[in-house]
Amino acid sequence: MNKTIALLFIGIVLCLNFYLCWRLWRITPGSSVVKGCVVAVYLLWMALFFMSFLRIERLPMGLAYAVYNVGNPWLIFFLYLLMAFLLAGLARICHIIPSFFLKDSRIGFITVVGSVVIWMIAGGIHYHHKYREELTIHTDKQLEKPLRIVLVSDLHLGYHNRRAELARWVDMINSENPDLVLSAGDVVDRSMRPVLDGCYADEFHRLSAPIWTVLGNHDYYSNEPLVERFFKDAGIRLLRDGSASFKGITVIGRDDRTNRDRKPLSALTDSIEGFSILLDHQPYHLEEAEQAGIDFQFSGHTHRGQVWPISWITDAMYEKSWGHHQRGSTRYYITSGIGIWGARIRIGTRSEYLVLNITQ
Repeated sequence: MNKTIALLFIGIVLCLNFYLCWRLWRITPGSSVVKGCVVAVYLLWMALFFMSFLRIERLPMGLAYAVYNVGNPWLIFFLYLLMAFLLAGLARICHIIPSFFLKDSRIGFITVVGSVVIWMIAGGIHYHHKYREELTIHTDKQLEKPLRIVLVSDLHLGYHNRRAELARWVDMINSENPDLVLSAGDVVDRSMRPVLDGCYADEFHRLSAPIWTVLGNHDYYSNEPLVERFFKDAGIRLLRDGSASFKGITVIGRDDRTNRDRKPLSALTDSIEGFSILLDHQPYHLEEAEQAGIDFQFSGHTHRGQVWPISWITDAMYEKSWGHHQRGSTRYYITSGIGIWGARIRIGTRSEYLVLNITQ
């Protein structure tokens, strides 16, 4: 069944790319040589995207960085170019634009392709900006002191979110003067190679507060034993189906659901004392935290789709794919993440971190 679905998916992707190549050939002005060059550039870009998944670990490090960062934006270009051509075709059928607009047309080429490129550049600028979300929760449970906690998720450190970017995030976190830093997983993207080669662990030692994390699905993809060793080198405490106390609060860390043998939440909450925070990378079954009497759950994973209209899909998949939520007396925040998977582009979503104030 899975093989059939995979073959069907590959078939659909091939058909869509055939359609885009045909559209690019028709709309590009000039000779057949010019048209062929445009289509060839598109196909080469697509090849770099797939190479970044299939062969990147075999490439020299410098070339691997280039292939990853040049190849990955193709997927977003593919999506938006497809949407642009479909909308232009619909507009032609409705006689909103003339038929010559989509054939050997300089204006058509610049409008369709240029608008997609500009949209992606704007998305790259938007990704660079990190949004600060703040939430204050008042509790009648005993605290040693009012707490200020910075919560992040989905750093996806690797070939694209590199050490310089991590250093910027560390500076942002330190500027909040937190008592504790919590991570909801996916610290590493999908390869430990750039993380180890770039000595990313050293940046975490600059944090002014302790940092605790759980595992995410990408941490498993990245060779989980190596990720655990990296956490130890970086001074990151891993909560893996366990809990820890900090100045009157209890932080429960669930293993990612990638591990099918992870413990049920009910097995982790028997001895909770004080205000409780649950870290669970993927925000499925939010009712479990409510039933367990958790005060606050923080999750990531969804990225809210990263780009519109994929955000519509994540909104449909999850009870809550982004933002504040509440079930009974349990509060939730599902973050779209401070980092990103793939291309460093966000359209219709945002990169963010949460500042949580817990007071009495």
